[in-house]
Parts: sequence; C-alpha cells; structure tokens
Amino acid sequence: MMKRRNRYFLMAFAAGSILLTTCIACLAASGSFTTSERASPAGRPPRVEPDYADSVVPPNIAPLNFVVRESGRRYQVRIASEQGGPIEIDSRSPKIMIPEKPWHKLLSANKGRELTCEVLVLSDAANGQGPQWQRFNAFGTSVANEDIDGYLVYRKIHPAHSAWRDMGIYQRDLRTFDESTVLTNDYFRGGCVNCHTFRNNRTDTMLVSTRSGDYGNSAVILKDGRTEKVGSTFGYASWHPSGKVLVYTSMKVALFPHSASEEVRDVIDLDSLLAYYDTGSRKIKTAPDLARKDRLETYPTWSPDGRFLYFCSAPLTWTARNVIPERYDEIKYDLVRIPYDSDRDTWGQVETVVAAREIGRSILLPRISPDGRWLLLSLCDYGCFPAYRQSSDLYMIDLEAARQTGRHEARRLEINSDESESWHGWSSNSRWIAFSSKRDDGVFTRTYISYVDPNGTAHKPFILPQWDPTDYNSCLWTYSVPELVTEPVRVAKESLGRVVRSSRKVSVEMPITMATPKADTAPQGTTPYLAGRE
Repeated sequence: MMKRRNRYFLMAFAAGSILLTTCIACLAASGSFTTSERASPAGRPPRVEPDYADSVVPPNIAPLNFVVRESGRRYQVRIASEQGGPIEIDSRSPKIMIPEKPWHKLLSANKGRELTCEVLVLSDAANGQGPQWQRFNAFGTSVANEDIDGYLVYRKIHPAHSAWRDMGIYQRDLRTFDESTVLTNDYFRGGCVNCHTFRNNRTDTMLVSTRSGDYGNSAVILKDGRTEKVGSTFGYASWHPSGKVLVYTSMKVALFPHSASEEVRDVIDLDSLLAYYDTGSRKIKTAPDLARKDRLETYPTWSPDGRFLYFCSAPLTWTARNVIPERYDEIKYDLVRIPYDSDRDTWGQVETVVAAREIGRSILLPRISPDGRWLLLSLCDYGCFPAYRQSSDLYMIDLEAARQTGRHEARRLEINSDESESWHGWSSNSRWIAFSSKRDDGVFTRTYISYVDPNGTAHKPFILPQWDPTDYNSCLWTYSVPELVTEPVRVAKESLGRVVRSSRKVSVEMPITMATPKADTAPQGTTPYLAGRE
C-alpha cells in the first residue's frame, strides 16, 4: 500500500511539475511580461545558437529552438508578428524551447511576413548592484509563403572512414522532431547502406542500395507496391520521371589519404560508367555514350520532362586501374547531357553543357528543380567527391535563360561558406533546397535548408532544427544525401531488412568489363561505393 501511495505521489508531482514548467515557459500576450520596459538596452543583438537571424523559413517547419549564449540566471523571449498573439517564454535555462502548437499557429497566420524575436537576460549581481535585466536588439526571421515538403530522408554515418559499421537511412518529419528509421545495417549484419533515391519527391518508387559480405550486394527497389531485391548495387542513381528506368553509376573507386591536409581523405574513380535498370524487362543496359572507354561518367540526373539525362564526365587518361594516377588533382569533370526517348528506349548524341576547362573547376552533382527552371551544381577544384573538397561550392544555372541565349552560365550562390558544400536536393515545389555543409567545424557534415525565390536567389540557410538546440554540439553523426519527399517511407524497416537478407532476387547479367562497353549491355560487377564515403 505504501509503495502504491508513493507511486501515485510521484506521478502527481511529475504532472504538477510539467504543468508548472509549461505555465512558466509559455505566457501568452496577456500583459504578464513587463520586464522589457525596465530593462537596460544592450545595444546589440544577442548571441544565439543556431543562428536563425535573417533566414527564410517554411511556414510548416518545426519550432526553431535555440540557446542564448549570454550569461544570466533568467531568460525571457518574445516571438511576434503582425497577425495573432505572440509567444512569450520565461526560462531559467538558456535553452529556449518553443511550444509547437503556438509556433505553428503563429507561422500559419504570418506567411510572407517577418517574425521578430526579442531576448531579455537577467544578469548576475555585479559591482554591489542587484541582478539587472538587459534587453538585446530584436532579430528577424522571414516566413515564406510556400511550404517545404513534409519529410527529409538522409543517411547517418560517422565521419571517420574506419568507423563505418554503424550507419543507416533515416527520415525526419520536418513539421516536428520525429525521426524514424528507414533501414540500418543492423538488419543485415553490419553491411553498408549506400544510396537512397526517390522518383519525383515521392516514396512510392524508391531505391536503397546495400552491400553485405553475408547477403551480397543488392539494390532494393520499391515500385508499384512491390519490394524486390536486384542482385547488383546501384550507386548515384536517378529515376526517370516515368519510373520506367533507373540510371546509376558503376565505378571502380579508390579511397586514399593525404599526408598533410585539413581533410586527409580523398576519393578517385579509377574507372566508371553509367548503366540503367529497365524495370519492365528487369534487365541492366547501357549505351556507347554512357560508357565510353576514354571517359569517366558519373552523377546522373534527369530533366523533369524525362527528355534529357544530365551527368558528369571526365577524360580517362590512365591505363592502370589499380593505381592512383600521379596527376589525380588535375581530373576535372564536364557537365554533359544526352537525349532519351523513353517510349523507344533509344539514346541520342551526348553534348557538352558546361566544359570544365572553361571555368577551371570540376562540375559535380547536377540537380534540376522540378519546375525545370534551375540547375543546381557543386563545383570544386578537382575530382569527383565534393564532400572531401573544402573548395566545393554551390552554383546555379538558369535553364530558361540558357534556352534563350544558348549559354549555360553557372552563378556562385551567396549561401556558400569557407567549407565544403555538397549533396543537395530540391523540394517538389522548387522553392527549397536541402544540402550538406561542413561550415560548422569543417569535420561534421550537417543538413542545411535554404529558400530559393522565383528569381533564383538562395536566401540565408538554416540548419535542420533539433528539439535540443545543443544537440549538434555532441552529435558524432554525419548527415549526408538529404532528399526532400512529400510523404514518409511507409515500408517498415523490418520488411526492407528481410528483403536484403532474402535469397530471392532478380538476377541480372553483367557479361562485359568496364573497359569494353557495348550498347544494351552492362558492366561487370565492381565495388560501386566505399562504405566510408559520406
């Protein structure tokens, strides 16, 4: 009986504490906050982390919780806009936790307007005086008119190339802080979970590639309500908008270290080509211009109308396929494209869109906005792997202007940092991009989100928000390959794991080597993706 009473007492105490905390944390605009009138001005904005000042955020984003980096014993925050009541928070912790319901209500009522955030800090006693309130200059965050896709899918892996055994594909509800597992390598004895690819920002047609010493290399494909295992690994894949074919890169890749550099790792494709999986015939094919013996082809992406396949291509100037070439730092990739007729399954002639020699940089990771207007790229000093290149920046090409002038001019975006920017993707409405950046510390890749207005201007990005605003300070995961999707992946992780472990698979023929490609044939199996690559 005594134990039961104690249990009830603890439950009641906990409930009361939660209620009290809620009442203190969020005081509606009812005149309860009068501190602002008697606070002394600090004369500057507060130091807060993450920095959301001057960013443009979606009206359906989760609360942008932050921590105030000003010493004090009490903190008051007021978030307001033109419509609706403000959110007022009184906290004894510098962590400012914004309640979800008032936050979403405020954003929904103020699309296209600005939120202002005012911070007050009660400092400790000094110089014989009592504690003093300081009022910092308010900072603003704009709310876009357009929503962002509701979900983000990404891979989490540790940044050290030798610590890759814990990895997985995860999905995040961007309206909340809910993260769930799509597939981890725990489901197939610690193999590698590679690329994940979706068709038209939807999850009803998708690919997850895996590598396993126990269950073999495979591509898990979900299409038309059926999940099946194909006996080959597909790297850097892209779905045709019709879902008929899936183009991917097959490469002989080498990961090697530098003796002295801020980033000691480097990657080179000693050989590579493009192939494609025909979902109707369940065959793998290629074409002469997708698999030239004197070129390296990689990073395919389709135009939204499915008429052109864009990809990156560099000259293959060495003959040894197992040795890093001496002049590896001179390898630069062109941006090219090739016409495709999906009804006839025929290819046209490849043409150069932007030549590396004209801009002096390697052109990688082309991604076209779903409305067909903007082509987003990563450009770096050399090579094929921008995540390891500090010089990697995001560039944009206006395809509508290119159609009028005949020139594809790449413009460097102002949202770049001094560190690597890579792995980017578009929202379905062409107004948001999610990309990977090492701007925080040069080591850990984090996901950032930026608003792209109708003129192609990318606005100040913000980091993927977390419930605990200090989460990234202790997070040892790297976030890579962010893909925005309109719906969650609905296939259970257990089901995907069973497919990977299953002995049933679609067998594909790979009768030739990469050095001797022929039309409508596929390359011999190689190691298409190193586990330690981000």
